[in-house]
Amino acid sequence: MMKIKDLLSSFPKKRPHLNERIKDIYESQYKANRDGSSPATSLAQRLERWMHHRVAESGKVNRSEDSETLELGAGTLNHLPYENSLSNYDIVEPMSFLFQNNDSLSSIRDNYADISDISGANKYDRIISIAVLEHITNLPHVIFDSIKLLKKDGIFSCGIPSEGGFLWGLAWRLSTGLEFRFRYGLDYGELMRYEHVNNMNEIECLLKYCFEEVTIKRFGFGKHLSLYTYLECRKPNQRTNEFLSEAIDER
Repeated sequence: MMKIKDLLSSFPKKRPHLNERIKDIYESQYKANRDGSSPATSLAQRLERWMHHRVAESGKVNRSEDSETLELGAGTLNHLPYENSLSNYDIVEPMSFLFQNNDSLSSIRDNYADISDISGANKYDRIISIAVLEHITNLPHVIFDSIKLLKKDGIFSCGIPSEGGFLWGLAWRLSTGLEFRFRYGLDYGELMRYEHVNNMNEIECLLKYCFEEVTIKRFGFGKHLSLYTYLECRKPNQRTNEFLSEAIDER
């Protein structure tokens, strides 16, 4: 396991330079990936159902009709169909163009551009995300803010790509990577490096340090032969929270 101090010192991360031609198509490509509007992205969407199902099931046994849920990085709201109830359901999504004119928006109670916009008085039974944590440059901040918003017995659950693993790397290169090259003549790897600033090991390390109980499931076998990873976290570690708070304040 990597040293937490070394990992924390790498944040906030800086995104690498992005090709101007990729910048020009960035928003349309981002939305296409979320919508699954091409053959390769459509296949990816079908495979990602595994993450949606795992996250939707989190805390289901003890969930009541008035349970409060916060989804981080809700994107095009494509997770909503997997939830049995959308009462008391809030979202965080800075890219409002992803959900504009989406009929499902009426099911959302509140939407925020940033987790820091949410009042500390709000407390959630579940804070969830699907294919989001790998994108966040200030991930310790987001985890720390999430912990402050969790109820005492709350759950932080997330699905992430097994970024850094062999199978994940091979899969995107032979699917969306090839499709992107044929369509635009550009390197999809550049876009991936720009977007996926955190890998699977880094995310797992942070969550294991922040929570006393972390359950991990893989869509595949182990880290290197899986496509996706699901993490369900409970019981924030108070000592860790104090350390994270101090480390964040120092930066």
